[in-house]
Amino acid sequence: MNVDKVLDAKGLSCPMPIVKTKVAISELEEGQVLEVHTTDKGARNDIPAWAKSGGHELLKHEEENDVLKFWIRKR
Repeated sequence: MNVDKVLDAKGLSCPMPIVKTKVAISELEEGQVLEVHTTDKGARNDIPAWAKSGGHELLKHEEENDVLKFWIRKR
């Protein structure tokens, strides 16, 4: 998967991963992909809900060594 920007939001608590994701995706062009890394367990629900409400496409998500990873295509 082609990733245009990676956001490291590890160690941040709610709502900062969402705030940082919103800022990072605003810097991308439509169709580009943002990869988000966070350790905030609330992001498991928050980021997919935020992406859907913003009209963005959640391409994939996974957990690796207590780090949640999300790939979001800007719409």
